[in-house]
Amino acid sequence: MKNTAEHKLDNPVWNSLSETHTAFTIDYNGTKFYNPDYCPFGGFVKPESTLEAANQYSALAESFFIVGEKPEIGNSLKIVKELVCLQMVIYNKINLPITTEIVRLTEEHNDALVQLVNLVQPGYFKTKTPSLGNYYGIFKDNQLIAITGERMKMNNFTEVSAIITHPDHTGKGYAKQLIAHVVNRIFEENKTPYLHVVESNIGATGLYEKLGFVTRRKMSFWNISKPLA
Repeated sequence: MKNTAEHKLDNPVWNSLSETHTAFTIDYNGTKFYNPDYCPFGGFVKPESTLEAANQYSALAESFFIVGEKPEIGNSLKIVKELVCLQMVIYNKINLPITTEIVRLTEEHNDALVQLVNLVQPGYFKTKTPSLGNYYGIFKDNQLIAITGERMKMNNFTEVSAIITHPDHTGKGYAKQLIAHVVNRIFEENKTPYLHVVESNIGATGLYEKLGFVTRRKMSFWNISKPLA
């Protein structure tokens, strides 16, 4: 799988929406977006299709991301920033003892999950994002303090996402244990885990490398929105 299917990671949004996540697709004939209630991401195979697709999708989402090569957009929109990420892949299970109770999160945890992600990483996580995959958390004194989950999914790959620890509880190894838990469960489904991390986030990149992730390539997330009036 490492050599035959891995090229699909070059276009992760498009391929996720063409495979496991077809139910969440809005298809603009060459550009595909997630339904914005779940994830404000798009990807394309026809560069000329992004112009009209971005215009139409902007009626559904004021701010969104196209992932991959630089898209064409019209005058009614602007590229706010290019977020350059490292796409990292892991090929073996993580051998790490789990010493803290890890809970699979359900709908009853949804509000706490969304609040925690948006506290630490505002802007990406929507109320229905947890429907895209499995999410796991660690609780202390009945408070959700650390999470990790799954976002984009293809036939052979699952993205590890929302690796979040509450600022009051960092440095205790919770992220490591959650990543190990999620990664190993993905391998048990005969899929390969991968993730995206902002290139400048040296601390997170170092943690992922220690756990066995390797950088495959850089991946640009183009943040697009309507200009302020």
